[in-house]
Amino acid sequence: MLHDIVETTRLRIRPYREDDSNALLQILGDPTTMAFWPAPFTEHETQIWIHRSIHSYQEHGFGRWAVILKEEDRLIGDVGILKSVIDGNVEHDLGYIIDAKYWRQGYAVEAARSCMNYGIQELGLTRLCANMPYHHHGSIRTAERLGMRREKEFHNPRNREMLTYLYSIQV
Repeated sequence: MLHDIVETTRLRIRPYREDDSNALLQILGDPTTMAFWPAPFTEHETQIWIHRSIHSYQEHGFGRWAVILKEEDRLIGDVGILKSVIDGNVEHDLGYIIDAKYWRQGYAVEAARSCMNYGIQELGLTRLCANMPYHHHGSIRTAERLGMRREKEFHNPRNREMLTYLYSIQV
């Protein structure tokens, strides 16, 4: 799977490559970008993220993908769908991370919407969810703009037992 997954007016969504590690580390290792995660990623954790994504493509036909800003040909984020256990249930989890330098420009909504549409139209998914810490207002707004509704809240063992909202959409 070497071709782009989706292209929008401003973005290309494509599978990760091994040589994305340094660019992705600049995002996942940034304390501002990762403020709602347990901690910024190390170089090793970033490499694991890429390998896990590549393995997910092979196993499920989907995973997390690189978000490329076409105008600059720059990796500015991460978006995708993972099969995850969330609060005891297996879900198709839509995730999105945009470099803090590019926040408030609509990139998260654009990338996540294109990924959500890909999941529905190309993969035949009928339910997608997104989870985020209760105080991550940008992520909440993104989920709501995608048409998702808050389904429940739970304490997330993967994120310091923090109160977490689960948003979902059925199609």
